[in-house]
Amino acid sequence: MSETRPKLLVIEDDPGLQAQLKWAYEDFEVIVAGDRASAMAALRSEEPAVVTLDLGLPPDPDGTSEGFALLDEIMGLKPDTKVIVASGHGARESALQAIERGAYDFYQKPMDFDEMALIAARAYRLHRLEAENRALAVRAGKDNRVLGTMITAAPEMLRVARTIERVAGTNVSVMLLGASGTGKELLARGLHEASGRAGAFVAINCAAIPENLLESELFGHEKGAFTGAVKTTEGKIEQAHGGTLFLDEVGDIPFALQVKLLRFLQERVIERIGGRRSIAVDTRIVCATHQNLEAMIADGRFREDLWYRLAEIVVKIPSLAERPGDAALLARAFLARFAKEMNPAVKGFAPDALAAMDAWGWPGNVRELENRVKRAVIMADGKLVHAGDLDLDAPGGEEDLPLNLKSAREITDRRVIRQALARSEGNISSTAKLLGISRPTLYDLLKQYDLQH
Repeated sequence: MSETRPKLLVIEDDPGLQAQLKWAYEDFEVIVAGDRASAMAALRSEEPAVVTLDLGLPPDPDGTSEGFALLDEIMGLKPDTKVIVASGHGARESALQAIERGAYDFYQKPMDFDEMALIAARAYRLHRLEAENRALAVRAGKDNRVLGTMITAAPEMLRVARTIERVAGTNVSVMLLGASGTGKELLARGLHEASGRAGAFVAINCAAIPENLLESELFGHEKGAFTGAVKTTEGKIEQAHGGTLFLDEVGDIPFALQVKLLRFLQERVIERIGGRRSIAVDTRIVCATHQNLEAMIADGRFREDLWYRLAEIVVKIPSLAERPGDAALLARAFLARFAKEMNPAVKGFAPDALAAMDAWGWPGNVRELENRVKRAVIMADGKLVHAGDLDLDAPGGEEDLPLNLKSAREITDRRVIRQALARSEGNISSTAKLLGISRPTLYDLLKQYDLQH
C-alpha cells in the first residue's frame, strides 16, 4: 500500500461491528456510516474507491430494500466504486441481484474478517488498475477495444464490459437491456467468446420471424411434420449446442411459445415439431430487448416465470449519448472501414464534424452513427468529412447533478480533454492548442485527472 492509505467506506448500522470492521481493515482509512443518508454524504465528501455495504439497514434492518436502494444510488452517482455487499438474507438471490446492480463482490454473514480484508484489498487493486488502463487508452489516443471488438473509452461502457466478463464463465442466463442500436448483439458475441464455450454463437431476431415460423426456427422440425417439411431440420437451440444462443427482441416471442421455451430452460431438453423424442441440449441463452418486459408482465403479455429464468443477470447498456468521447472513437473506426471500401480519398474528420458529433444526442445510438459516417464518406468532396456531410446539428443537453463541486470540475475537464485528445488523435501539442493552454499545463491536467500513467 502507498503511504497515504486508500479510503474505504463501511456502511453498517451495528456499533459493535463498526468497531470490529475498523480494526479488520487496517490497511485502509476507514470511514463509517450507519444509514443511507450518512453513507451518501460520506461518498460525496470522501470519494472512497471501495465500499462495504450491509444490505440490512434501517428502516429495514431485517430485509434488503434499503440496502439495495443505497447500492443503486451509489452506482448511479459513482459507478466505478467497488461495492462489496454483505447479507444474511437469501444469499444466492441477493448475490445475483447485487451483481446485476453493479456490486463488485458478495459475502454472506457471519463475517470472516480476514477474508473480507483480502476482498477489499483486491477490490482496491482492481479499481486502481482499471483507472490506469483507462488512462493508458486516453494517453495513447487509440480505440480501446473490450470484449474483443467493442470500441469504448467511457467508464459507463467499461463497467458493462466488466460485468459481462465476470459472468461469462458461468452458466447463468443474461438479459441485455438497451435502446435500439446500442450494440446488444456485439456484447452477446463478446460474452460468448469470453465464456470459453466451444460451440457456435447463434443469433436470432425474434421480431423478424413470423409467429407461425418462430417455433420451427427455435426448436426445429421432423420430416413430414407439416406441409413443406421435406427433411428433418435442427432448430437454432440445437445448432447452438455447446455454445450460446442469442435471442434478440425476446419480448416478441408469442405467449404460447414462451411456455415451450420455459420448459427448455428448466429441463434442458427440447422436442422438434412433429417429434416425440426428447433431445438434451447444452445451450446457454443470452437475450436482449428494448421493450419494458416488466410492463409486459403486468399486462399479461410476457410470462413472469420466464423472465426470472432469462434474467438471472440483467445488464443495462448505456446509450451513445451517455458515453462521452466514444462517438469520435467509433466514428474514426467506421470511417477507416468505409473509406477503404467506398472512398479512399477520405482521411479523417474536420473540426466542425467532431464538434457536431460531440454535441449530438444520438437518438439512434451506434447504428445511427455508423449510418451517418457511411453516408458522409460517400458524400465528402475532399479529404475531410465535415458536419454538413454528417447532416448534423448541435443541440445542447442538461447534465445530472455531479458527486460534488470538485467532481463537477473534474467531469467537465475530463470530458473536454478527452474530446480534444480524440480530435487531435492523441497529439499533445495539437490538444494543448485546441484547449488554449500550454503543453506543461496539459501534462499537469493529464496527471491530475489520472488521464496518463
